[in-house]
Amino acid sequence: MRDPSKPRRARTKSYDGPAGGYGSLIGLAKVAVAQSVPAIETGRQLLRQNKADGFACVSCAWPKPAKPHPAEFCENGAKATAWDLTSKRCTPDFFARHTVRELLDWSDYDLEQAGRLTHPMRYDAAADRYVPCAWADAFAAIGASLKSLDPTKVTFYASGRASLETSYMWALMARLYGSQNLPDSSNMCHESTSVGLKQSVGSPVGTVLLEDFAAADAIFFFGQNVGSNSPRLLHDLQEAARRGARIVTFNPLKEPGLQRFKNPQSPFQMLTGDQTRISEQYHQLRAGGDLAVLTGLCKWLIEADAQAARDGALPLLDHGFIAEHTQGFEALASFCRDAAWPDIERESGLARSQIETAARTYASAPAAIVVYGMGLTQHVLGVQNVNMVCNLLLLRGNIGRPGTGPCPVRGHSNVQGQRTVGVTEKPELAPLDILKAQYGFEPPRQKGWNTVEACEALLRGEMTGYVGLGGNFLRAVPDSPRIEAAWRRQALTVQIATKLNRSHLICGQIAYLLPCLSRIERDDQATGPQTVSVEDSSSCIHASFGDRTPASPYLLSESAIVAGIAKAALAPNPKVDWDAWLGDYALVRDAIEATYPQWFKGFNARFRQAGGFHRPNKARQRDFTEAPGGKANFIQPSSLSATGFADAQDVFRLMTLRSNDQFNTTVYGFDDRFRGVSGGRDVLFINRKDMMRLGLAEGQRAALQTVAQDGVERRLGGLRITAYDVPSGCLGTYYPECNVLVPLDHHAQGSKTPASKSVPVRIVPDPPSPGAPAS
Repeated sequence: MRDPSKPRRARTKSYDGPAGGYGSLIGLAKVAVAQSVPAIETGRQLLRQNKADGFACVSCAWPKPAKPHPAEFCENGAKATAWDLTSKRCTPDFFARHTVRELLDWSDYDLEQAGRLTHPMRYDAAADRYVPCAWADAFAAIGASLKSLDPTKVTFYASGRASLETSYMWALMARLYGSQNLPDSSNMCHESTSVGLKQSVGSPVGTVLLEDFAAADAIFFFGQNVGSNSPRLLHDLQEAARRGARIVTFNPLKEPGLQRFKNPQSPFQMLTGDQTRISEQYHQLRAGGDLAVLTGLCKWLIEADAQAARDGALPLLDHGFIAEHTQGFEALASFCRDAAWPDIERESGLARSQIETAARTYASAPAAIVVYGMGLTQHVLGVQNVNMVCNLLLLRGNIGRPGTGPCPVRGHSNVQGQRTVGVTEKPELAPLDILKAQYGFEPPRQKGWNTVEACEALLRGEMTGYVGLGGNFLRAVPDSPRIEAAWRRQALTVQIATKLNRSHLICGQIAYLLPCLSRIERDDQATGPQTVSVEDSSSCIHASFGDRTPASPYLLSESAIVAGIAKAALAPNPKVDWDAWLGDYALVRDAIEATYPQWFKGFNARFRQAGGFHRPNKARQRDFTEAPGGKANFIQPSSLSATGFADAQDVFRLMTLRSNDQFNTTVYGFDDRFRGVSGGRDVLFINRKDMMRLGLAEGQRAALQTVAQDGVERRLGGLRITAYDVPSGCLGTYYPECNVLVPLDHHAQGSKTPASKSVPVRIVPDPPSPGAPAS
């Protein structure tokens, strides 16, 4: 048997195949076999996945269609399902065999390979082991500890997988306790979206519905790897490409999913080798060069429109829309006119002709969508990236019409929904006055901590307690070694989870690991099996129903765990009947409707319908009254580079990457098929010319060192130099291992989203990296 504490070493080879195809089927089969999942049960559950009478995928938040495909799941969604269906169990016997110190040397993959957690566990510091405990004892101890702490110094973190019902209970519990510290995983990925879209159009979420892809004449992609992160979107892109919609991609890496797709559900394509071309243009810009590209696109449109007016030709801009619905156009137009093409070319890494070709495509499309991901949001000027996406759309009135709008692709399956029902550190985003009247208490009014601010408070010694609803917080955050070193000083750490991960092994003075049901499992309560709900990326609300026998009789639902903690930590409140809510989740949905009547009218009657029901979005109706000034805003950027640092000799822009055998911090295996990597994750992708200039050889081991002025040395070693088609001056390596390189203060202005897509680093000789976990 392989020693889990030993690192794996990657092998690399070129890959020139499409997304999808037999590779997807083989990748899924490998994970299913590794998890020892019976084929019949795997097939049964996959056929229920993302269906109206089934369960919502536990991985990404891509919309669920009203008329689903026979197999409405993607490769990674199926892997996530197999991960939960695993026959492996992480029992008290496992913890009796392994100390926490020993497990800290295991990789993320090997920790989760231990299987589903089966019993509530308490950390015994003297033995350095987790030991089993009764649920009642766990709740009593957690409640007593919370009562002894200052609520303003306790953090309630949520990962994004919990249902709307659980998320609502979670946020209410935290506020009844007196804490506004409600960070979540959106702080680390799309908080720049929430801030930027709100500034520009008044809505913190995208305006695109699934049906808009069938009406779009052009689809522009920025910084989003559809083949690995939201492969079900490939069906819509394939249909769009076949009917003649023009797809244009800007991304530093050539991702197969945005080049070619072989549909695993198409017998013709699988048998004949036929493939669908996705992007007609693919532009490899520099990491952080999106502001320059978007400025160039807007510049060309504004100047070409002026020329058209002089020539008596049709306008390129929607002047009627701009006059009626927007403000700030002249300032943006002036900025774009003044931007020099040599500067745009230098910062973007693209030729003027490439940007102009893309601009002509955009100008010729009656309706256009802009899809983007963390390649835009995770930069120092990530909020301004989002503003510039809106500027591009507003110039031609591409919002509030079929086939138009901004489409941020969210990660976790309900990360958008939990923000909708109150999981937010920002008091202005929660209906505090309604909650006060509804539940008869005074909610905290001060701003709470987001994820970065919670880490800052931890380092200052101010954060004294952490209660986590899922996730792998310590692996997901920046500056992870510094955060881990300070974590043990907390009085209390509580982790709610389905599987073991590294965050569970860094314990406060009192620490509990509480196992919960997965979304696929049957949730039996006093009134019978329960149904929950989630919100997808397009603001549609869907039902989700699990029917699998739970992995252990000792598991509780996430809602039951929240209710148990709340009853132990809070004074009784006659207006909050936790037991009644737990017995019938429909009562929680009634409470959500009462708190948010503008979005959830008729919640219980509507959420089971095929395709879900859409949560109203004013910007989609061209109502921009919730934007500053009451109109959509053209907002000019402060720079042509989103990186936040100046180029310097041999300083590279590091991009953090996910493999196609991975979802967020969960690593399903050690193959990144699309990049030709197998067997490990210790890879540093580099442009061949940069490699030769520095005298580096293929396969040579090297380290990365962060360029920072705070006196903290950040280094990651043992990386295999690998020549790859990446823009000169840019590097790529895998997240979350490379979080050791991301300074906590290297984050987006205005949102504090970690700027993980452009980290300033140097390549240095390779001494061992102290304290780095195995890859």
